[in-house]
Amino acid sequence: MDHREYAQKIIELVGGKDNIISAAHCATRLRMVLKDESKANIEELEKLEEVKGVFSNTGQFQIILGQGFVNKVYKEFVKLADLKESSTSDLKKDAMQKMNPIQRLARILSNIFVPIIPAIVASGLLMGLLGMFKTFNLVNPDSGLFILVDMFSNAAFVFLPILVAFSAAKEFGANPFLAAALGGIMIHPALQNAWTIGGGIEKTINVFGLNVAMVGYQGTVLPILIAVWILGIVERNVRKIVPEVLDILLTPFLTIMITGFISLTVIGPVGRLIGEGISFTLNFAYNKIGALAGLIFGGLYSTIVITGIHHSFHAIEAELIKNVGANLLLPIWSMANVAQGGAAFAVYFKTKNAKMKSVALPAATSCLLGITEAAIFGVNLRLMKPFIAAAIGGALGGAYVVATKVAMTAVGVTGIPGTAIVQTASMVNYLLGMVIAFASAFVATYVLGFEEKQTEM
Repeated sequence: MDHREYAQKIIELVGGKDNIISAAHCATRLRMVLKDESKANIEELEKLEEVKGVFSNTGQFQIILGQGFVNKVYKEFVKLADLKESSTSDLKKDAMQKMNPIQRLARILSNIFVPIIPAIVASGLLMGLLGMFKTFNLVNPDSGLFILVDMFSNAAFVFLPILVAFSAAKEFGANPFLAAALGGIMIHPALQNAWTIGGGIEKTINVFGLNVAMVGYQGTVLPILIAVWILGIVERNVRKIVPEVLDILLTPFLTIMITGFISLTVIGPVGRLIGEGISFTLNFAYNKIGALAGLIFGGLYSTIVITGIHHSFHAIEAELIKNVGANLLLPIWSMANVAQGGAAFAVYFKTKNAKMKSVALPAATSCLLGITEAAIFGVNLRLMKPFIAAAIGGALGGAYVVATKVAMTAVGVTGIPGTAIVQTASMVNYLLGMVIAFASAFVATYVLGFEEKQTEM
């Protein structure tokens, strides 16, 4: 068969041209979004001489044809099916319309975070190692080399909202440079650093009668995601009413002004309100329901980390140290962090994808050192089931450390470096808790499994 006949045969075997929504191709695969995939005759497609494989993944029906051959078949395919040529990006958007809300959210997060994985992995691992060296007095934290390397290690986290904003803009149909500028606004030096919010809000200003807290969003994810989503909506609507001759001048100006104002007056206060509510609930639950609280908090903590609300927990931890003489919550957070490492470590052993392996191992290691972003966004949340497995591990580890009254003497250090601030009487149980969290997350990942096709990066 020539390329035209081959294309016609494929159209027939996928249910006819009326069953095809859109089509694109990559280096080796013909990719389609079908109205009803059950109409496709996979058995007959696989019998075709040039077909190397057929599968469906995240709403895309894919036929492996091989390099070079797929390009020629695709040209005839779109003509015969009366389709316009599409990019793989266009196809992903069509495929997402067929997903349920949870699948769609997971795919959006994956599309946003996969491009920034290298920065998160490199910074997370380096930050974790430096934290451990400093905790155990293995290096001089005042040395020039340490200060320089410390800057290298935390830059990706300090400026994470900018990285996330730039990547999210492509997903939400916004100008990536306006999004990056918005990210810069949300971590501006004039704002109080988000990591110091546990000590209270230092400054507020009055804007049109509203008291705006001058607080930044360093290290947070959810606030900037919401802000960029709003930015895309604002930009598109402003462009509709601004004359074309003034578009380059007025659209960026109005978009940044409107979205920046909303971000600092609505998104921020709502986030802090939720954070304060969670902090109150944590304190109440820990004192009233004990080990069950550890089970719940340990299981939910990593989900809370995604929102950035966990920064508000420092205040209640500081109050615990002042009033009780020990930090009873940080051991739970530590178990959740270690569990993320156990799940990522299981992915390293289970996946056959070399690129995913190269991300999973350092990501798992950084969790043991107290830095989870690489594992959460680069591995576990991307594959979804390992994230659930990590929640199970965090819950079990959290329940154990609460039941055995594990306590710490300071704020902020988890994982292996956290042993430096664990009360002496709690040390054995803290270590056992980490083993329980890590091992149970590892086993749960193996039991739950994950779709190997999702590891494509």
